[in-house]
Amino acid sequence: MAADDILCAEFMDWDLDTSTCNADGLKREKQLSAPQRRCYSLCKRKSFSAFVASKRDDGREPGSPSWRCCGQTFERHSAFHKHAARTHHAEIGRLTQTTYERLLRRLEEEAETEQPDQREADPADVLAWIPETAHISEEQLRNGPGKVLLYYRYCQVEDPHVVCAWQKALCEKLHLTGKVRLATEGINGTVGGTNTATRLYVDAMRAHPLFKMEEEDFKTSEGGADCFKDMTVGVYKEIVPMGMDPDVLSYQLAGVHLEPEEFHEEVQALLAKGDLANDTVLLDCRNFYESKIGQFTQCLAPSIRKFSYFPDYVDHNLDLFRDKKVLMYCTGGIRCERGSAYLRSKDVCKEVYQLKGGIHKYLERFPEGFYRGKLFVFDERYAISSNNDVISDCRYCGCPWDRYQLCSTEFCYQLVLSCPACRQDGRTACCPTCRAKVGASHRREECECTNGRPRIPRDA
Repeated sequence: MAADDILCAEFMDWDLDTSTCNADGLKREKQLSAPQRRCYSLCKRKSFSAFVASKRDDGREPGSPSWRCCGQTFERHSAFHKHAARTHHAEIGRLTQTTYERLLRRLEEEAETEQPDQREADPADVLAWIPETAHISEEQLRNGPGKVLLYYRYCQVEDPHVVCAWQKALCEKLHLTGKVRLATEGINGTVGGTNTATRLYVDAMRAHPLFKMEEEDFKTSEGGADCFKDMTVGVYKEIVPMGMDPDVLSYQLAGVHLEPEEFHEEVQALLAKGDLANDTVLLDCRNFYESKIGQFTQCLAPSIRKFSYFPDYVDHNLDLFRDKKVLMYCTGGIRCERGSAYLRSKDVCKEVYQLKGGIHKYLERFPEGFYRGKLFVFDERYAISSNNDVISDCRYCGCPWDRYQLCSTEFCYQLVLSCPACRQDGRTACCPTCRAKVGASHRREECECTNGRPRIPRDA
């Protein structure tokens, strides 16, 4: 839905007298990125128009409009517009901010339910890349010990819909679950299945001439098909949702890749410097709920809710990175490819490096290294571990706890850290607002967890 359409819907039944906003939390227009400023300006114009409309004197005869405000009657548009701008600028500013935040939430919700491009693929011989399984029983493909695979490959895909059709057929035949994203810039996937099925999947991916993948390109963990609800394969604009056109910001601009051993040495040297380590930033480019349960020692972990906020976070905190060496990391490496490219495009850092293979590969080599706590994963497990550290705590009682569960309120998709004792007492919601609505339907994510925290934190 276009921003103009959303705004028109927002203003239809808006009670202007009850619209309020905390002035201390307002974003300054000059701090916004160019697209955000355009959106904010649109909200400002709409808010001014709504205020003017709310003061119209409808008792007048048709064709003779007037406006009543502050005990005065205004016969001309220009006179009332000047009065509104001079006397009610603060009120209109609050209306603007309220509308802007509503619009952002609406657009974010639509982005989170992003639908893939459903165009049908042209007829193609996808069977050529489907492995032969006649010698393997259905039992081996469906039941038994399993794995979850995590991988990505940036490459030029001329027709992603053909590859999409192949992936759907391949995953269906192997009884895999998970999600695969395809775009003209490559492929990104995480799938679960039995050991036999995932082995065949890796072999099929490696055999396909388009991707040129190696064994080490796949990150594995214990799991299986039950780690995901279903299998989703689709064609999207980006293989990782950053909100930046790949034609404008290419992965080819990414930072220097460091093997886990090299990254370990860099972090070791950084920690050895102690308070003198002011020339290097160890940057976690994941979301706040990921870094909350596990992170590298002495890292900078931005309090952002999704990766599409990362570019704005960089824009608002450029001084943090100015003339610094930056060591970036994420779960499997893919977010660093685009994140480091964006940071390099700002031309403020001395050097930008990224952990090749992400935390996954680092923990394979250094399970008791400088990464402490759990590794968040985007499936039904929520986290996997390689050490016994617990770095987070229960949202209610504060005891050490790092096992996420969904908020118990229907339609709220926030994750909650609530220990067994607190859960037994019924404390299973993400915040007091949701706790009061347990069992009731309400709009997605409209709770204190979302509304009470800044969209883009300023750490500089």
